[in-house]
Amino acid sequence: MSRRAVVSRRRARGFTLIELLTALVILSLLGLMSYRGLSAVLDAREHVTQETAKWRAIDAFFTRFERDVQLAAPRPVRGAAPFRGAANAAPVFTGGRERTAVPMIELTRLGSADEAEPPRRIAYTVNALQEIELWLWPAPDAAQPVRHRVLGGVMRLDVQYLAADLAWTGQWPARPERPLPLAVRVRLVLVSGEEIVRVFSLV
Repeated sequence: MSRRAVVSRRRARGFTLIELLTALVILSLLGLMSYRGLSAVLDAREHVTQETAKWRAIDAFFTRFERDVQLAAPRPVRGAAPFRGAANAAPVFTGGRERTAVPMIELTRLGSADEAEPPRRIAYTVNALQEIELWLWPAPDAAQPVRHRVLGGVMRLDVQYLAADLAWTGQWPARPERPLPLAVRVRLVLVSGEEIVRVFSLV
């Protein structure tokens, strides 16, 4: 038999089992590597999406908070308010450390310039679910607020107030003769460990 005939016979015989198994192993490895790469890309995309949503919510909270404190009005609350710690009235602007059933910061806010929002009493506090709640009274002298969740994943919310002597204090009112602080400093600690500090001027 000639050499050409032997080569033609070998070519007609096709791939061996070892060759097929080797090809399948290589294809399996390539598929596994592609899956892991795609999974890593999808995980990174999901993480970026979650982080973007988190920081957007934080920015929205601080935007709302800044507007509320800058619209603070030197108007006391009339009428019964037992949950505010006063028999017949509440201070114009009050705040302190976290206490049971007492908001951390509470104030009377003016209405918006376009009259889209009326004057009302508001408060911010942190609930047991590590969420910042916004309490909205229908009117400055209304008895009961409606509570809204505005930001989740909050481990701690510290608020300090700048007095007339330019000293920061954790309680307000510091002195009865000055109803509003000069500025408010907010320290936000998230459950993820990030810490954010913002200062808002009231003058």
